[in-house]
Amino acid sequence: MTRRIAFPVAILIVALILASCEATPTPSPGVSGAASGSPAEATPVPTPAPPPPGGRLALVSGRGELICGINGGLPGFSFLDQATGENTGFDADFCRAVAAAVLGDPEAVEFRATTADQRSTALQSGEIDVLIRNTTWTVTRDTSWGLFAPTTFYDGQGMMVREADDITSLEDLEGATICVQSGTTTELNLADQMRALGVGFTPSVFDNIEQTYATYDEGNCDAVTSDRSQLVSQRTTMSDPSEHVILEVVMSKEPLGPVVPLGDDAWFNIVKWVVFATIEAEEQGITSDNVEEMRDTSENPVVRRLLGTEGELGIGLGLQNDWVVDVILAVGNYGEIYDRNLGPGTDFDLERGPNSLWTEGGLLYAPPYR
Repeated sequence: MTRRIAFPVAILIVALILASCEATPTPSPGVSGAASGSPAEATPVPTPAPPPPGGRLALVSGRGELICGINGGLPGFSFLDQATGENTGFDADFCRAVAAAVLGDPEAVEFRATTADQRSTALQSGEIDVLIRNTTWTVTRDTSWGLFAPTTFYDGQGMMVREADDITSLEDLEGATICVQSGTTTELNLADQMRALGVGFTPSVFDNIEQTYATYDEGNCDAVTSDRSQLVSQRTTMSDPSEHVILEVVMSKEPLGPVVPLGDDAWFNIVKWVVFATIEAEEQGITSDNVEEMRDTSENPVVRRLLGTEGELGIGLGLQNDWVVDVILAVGNYGEIYDRNLGPGTDFDLERGPNSLWTEGGLLYAPPYR
């Protein structure tokens, strides 16, 4: 069912006009040939736009659709399936989870592909309602791009090379050409790591993911670097995936998760608790198959509060009291989302590792819903 939240028509019209304004993408650096590996100086970012009148919840509800910024070219996370015309993946499912919570309809999403360079402007201008696009949480981004919701995927930067080159460490890349995408923490981390090791290299920098990996696959770079999850994903698209290996080295911490525009705490709370709800649901054994039964029969007070049969916590967020039921019916709990897109039986077969629940030795932990 579709959620309807009443508010003045005049406010809605103004909000829709503001939301329709397109932002000018941030220019991306050109290809760098500096042997030092120093990335181009960061492009200044614009001042964030004020929140829409009435708040973003009212804007999204009146529009009847969530605008979710995604990568769009990263299999397993967000990728347009040409056969079905649908966006699939881990990040795409979290877009659907937010739409289910707010609108009661997981398909009420406009998936808007953004490049690494464009995503900050899309957030700051309010062009998108939420960014769920393999974006690393840093202090600079937290204070100038937008507000980061809880981490949905704990990652780290890696390096992919050709197995035939017998490269086993970063030191073996002395004098190598390394493909990297501009506008990312990856570019900065690469320079930091190589400088610390005293390893000279030539960065080959591109402003989009397709060109970055195509150049490497064509043999014009000796290595390519990004988040390890992205390397696993992109290896499946190589002309011969078996020729490529990912080094064991982890070069950085890369906490990835949703980001919302600055200045709207109520909207931030909604996106934040959508993530927490999927984690708590897994911990409580609530799945897409049993969520309705547990809503109707569970005597566990934690489950009853989460599923809206006790208290009015959902209403406090500005949502229906049983919004979590809609989310779990739509996409499942965190474990279901992970396994469906990245886990056993997929092309990626990624172990959960730090993305396991805290009760199983991982980092996923939801605060009390009470």
